[in-house]
Amino acid sequence: MIRDLLLVGAGSAIGGMGRLLMGRAVSAFFPTPFPLATFMVNVAGSLLIGLLFGWQSRGILTGSAMLFLSTGICGGFTTFSTFSNENVQLIRQGQIGLALLYILGSVLLGMAAVFLGYQIGKENM
Repeated sequence: MIRDLLLVGAGSAIGGMGRLLMGRAVSAFFPTPFPLATFMVNVAGSLLIGLLFGWQSRGILTGSAMLFLSTGICGGFTTFSTFSNENVQLIRQGQIGLALLYILGSVLLGMAAVFLGYQIGKENM
């Protein structure tokens, strides 16, 4: 268990630093009111996690490597990649309704939670 935590922790640190660097680079080269940096990080993270799970399905990557790369690096880089992968897996399993519920519920409840948290934080400070 300690080994797994260290693998995920190290990967998360790398992913978080990668997100910061990519976000700053995108913002510096492409200044726009659209959240392009976050958008690109999320798409890149989704591509990476897709590659990782594809390689895992071929036996190229196993448990510890996946913990470090997918849960750690991709998780630190963006949790959107995990969200995207979980939805692809649901769709591949024929669980389209469940995937749609997960997508809509996550986006709508996530936005509502951010709004509520902002309101609470703004009023109680």
